[in-house]
Amino acid sequence: MEHTLTCMCVDDEPLAIEVLKKLIAARPELKLTATAANAMEAMEKLRKEPVDLIFCDINMPEVNGLEFARSIQDTASAFIFTTAHPEFAVDAFELEALDYLTKPVSPERFEKAVQKAQEYFELRRNKKVDKVELEEGHIFVKTDSKLLKIGFGDILYVEAFADYVKIWISEEKRIVTLQTMKKMEQGLPAEKFIRIHRSFIIALDKIQAVAGNNVIIAGKSIPIGKNYRDAFMQLIAGKKLGI
Repeated sequence: MEHTLTCMCVDDEPLAIEVLKKLIAARPELKLTATAANAMEAMEKLRKEPVDLIFCDINMPEVNGLEFARSIQDTASAFIFTTAHPEFAVDAFELEALDYLTKPVSPERFEKAVQKAQEYFELRRNKKVDKVELEEGHIFVKTDSKLLKIGFGDILYVEAFADYVKIWISEEKRIVTLQTMKKMEQGLPAEKFIRIHRSFIIALDKIQAVAGNNVIIAGKSIPIGKNYRDAFMQLIAGKKLGI
């Protein structure tokens, strides 16, 4: 059963608020309960009525969106940032934002962000999801009251998902579990896996192609982050991959 997510929009531009209002109104799974022109106003409204999801601009006067998110990290609200400044993406995902939408926000891109939010809150409601245990040659994922064993050779890539990770083992099958990317990176063998983005760890032997700033695995294009590109390209240049 699909649950309705309560939402707040925070932006100092009235036009941006109106755009988000229309996008939210078109999604029956979302319910807009408040808007705010700045972080201080938003904090006051949240104290009176908490929400599930906050669509928040970053470049705002006095307290910017990132500072606002940090100030309420101990609440249950999740963030989707909406901004005209793509350079803040790294900071946003460090705060475990569900998504980062660049203005002008298209209905198609907004829909993908909402789908992420639905999946995230469904996971939070699902008490059976537990942590992953990394062992030699494989991992164990505790889920549905059992331990699911996944061999390193079966993993295509690992994707960050707020405070969860998605372990992809085919183009359509993935296992979502409570874990940090840092612990995954530490536990997966370095000769088999490499982190190429803040949100992605890939299996080296599953690479189909490297195209510009992207790696192709199982037909999916995975971005190479600028902070990880040099190490990855050195690996390619050293012919350690055999591609």
